[in-house]
Amino acid sequence: MDFTTLAGLLLGLASLIIAFVMEGGSVAALLGLSAAIIVLGGTVGATVVSFPMAQLKSVGPLLRIAFLGKSPDARSTIDELAELATLARREGILSLEERVEQYDDPFFRNGVQMIVDGVDPELVRNVLETDIQFVESRHEAGAAIFEAAGGFAPTMGIIGTVMGLIHVLGNLSNVSKLGPLIATAFIATLYGVGSANLIWLPIASKLKQRSKEELLVKELITEGIVSIQAGENPLILRQKLLVFLAPRARAAAERPVQQRVEGGAENDA
Repeated sequence: MDFTTLAGLLLGLASLIIAFVMEGGSVAALLGLSAAIIVLGGTVGATVVSFPMAQLKSVGPLLRIAFLGKSPDARSTIDELAELATLARREGILSLEERVEQYDDPFFRNGVQMIVDGVDPELVRNVLETDIQFVESRHEAGAAIFEAAGGFAPTMGIIGTVMGLIHVLGNLSNVSKLGPLIATAFIATLYGVGSANLIWLPIASKLKQRSKEELLVKELITEGIVSIQAGENPLILRQKLLVFLAPRARAAAERPVQQRVEGGAENDA
């Protein structure tokens, strides 16, 4: 589970509530069923109108990705590609066929299968890059759902507030009720702005970040697969793929390799 998503959401909500209580407010004053119905129902309704059902069916899986998804392990992918490169140079490309079915990632499996089948290197790259482009498009479409909800929610909050103020104006004769009625009216704005900036837009941002991580690994795999097909030296291939990592992760990945090299030199001596 990705605890940062849940922790960030809880921290944001807790901060707002604690600050409100510190100023003398009551938690009960923040509860408004009618405001919640207007904002949530209006936001969901407007979002449903904006997207086709086929796209909306992905909301459940997208939420699981945001809250339960794990970042792909680029370092282990580099290690696997380097191992395949070593095997290919030692026993030939056809020796990789035994490994194909071991990979759960269809993208990785398809790439290895193509080079085993002797597909033209340029075609291999084109197929994998096209796959990446369509994956990116699907990811953008998924994040767009939550971005749209983040745009609709504040507007629905304002609509709820206006509706509440209409009710206030209808009760001007009863001065003692004006204060509570006005406070209740503005709860809708709070729900709208709060849900947009604490739920919908952050989820969209998390999905975009997840997409960037996945696409980076796919680009890494593409470069690795093409390099294996070209018969590149495994050490050169590893160095080439390490540039995809951030400097700190790159240094951590290089350290074991350097230790093995130094250990081998000492044994030779």
